[in-house]
Amino acid sequence: MMNLDSTFAALSHETRRAILKELASSGETRLSDLAKPFNMSQTAVSKHVRVLSDAGLLTVERRGRTRHCRLNAEPMKQAADWLTDYETFWTGQFEKLARHLAAKGKK
Repeated sequence: MMNLDSTFAALSHETRRAILKELASSGETRLSDLAKPFNMSQTAVSKHVRVLSDAGLLTVERRGRTRHCRLNAEPMKQAADWLTDYETFWTGQFEKLARHLAAKGKK
């Protein structure tokens, strides 16, 4: 199992989430193309890509002089599975709150 701390840390930045969204729709993208939509240097985007790669959220493959990035969604699935474990708890808490508020309204 991947480290949830590194997954959540990598997902905590909006640029990194945007990079993953782009890779989810394109499948694979050259790093230079991935950097184009962002108002930052390719070096800055490379640092974000490194964080995502270290967290296992994407893979980078060098082909000649270019680097190609590809999404690896498995760590996100593991994070979602972990969060789902708490969904029952929170659903129950909201249901208790609704019952409490309904009872208060009847008084």
